Amino acid sequence: MLFKLRDLERIADGTLTLAFRRWKRGAVRPGSRLRTAVGIVAIDTVEEITEAQVTAQDLRSAGYASPDDLWKDLARHADGQLYRIGLRMAGPDPRVALRERSDLDAEQTAEIQRRLAGIDKAARRGPWTHDLLRLIHELPATAAAELAERLGRDTQALKRDVRKLKELGLTESLDVGYRLSARGEAVVRGWAKRAADDVPDSTA
Repeated sequence: MLFKLRDLERIADGTLTLAFRRWKRGAVRPGSRLRTAVGIVAIDTVEEITEAQVTAQDLRSAGYASPDDLWKDLARHADGQLYRIGLRMAGPDPRVALRERSDLDAEQTAEIQRRLAGIDKAARRGPWTHDLLRLIHELPATAAAELAERLGRDTQALKRDVRKLKELGLTESLDVGYRLSARGEAVVRGWAKRAADDVPDSTA
């Protein structure tokens, strides 16, 4: 379920508490949580209704000045079932707080490494997480297509992989490309430090 940014901002400040959609079958359920640009949006109610059941209060709660504005918005899905969806802000996106945590202790570092190793193990093409994190570290704000080309990857597949790293709080999306979060930078710095520590002292 997608929202325009202006609607997300109104959900965030509490002025928009309803949404209407036409679907051939319900796309969300009561109790669902949606991650959005402004935080977590909670879906409290999902009701199948008719056009005649839409009230003036419903229109105001959904941000419409008139029924015509609502029908115009829904015109692309005129043959779907009309749904009235009650929603509210449920809090910030936990990934935002997670990616700012750069003071990793040994246990947290080991957990991140375990998660990355699990992703690599499940990949049919072999390990990729370290290479992609290092490349984003070296080339922040670089278009996904260019990153994919450098790695010999398909662009859409690379974007899916970046989302897996984002789930761990290691990357952030930019208008163009990505960058490592503070947490991601700490992880990559840790790799570099361990690699340096492993290099034999040639002066010994």
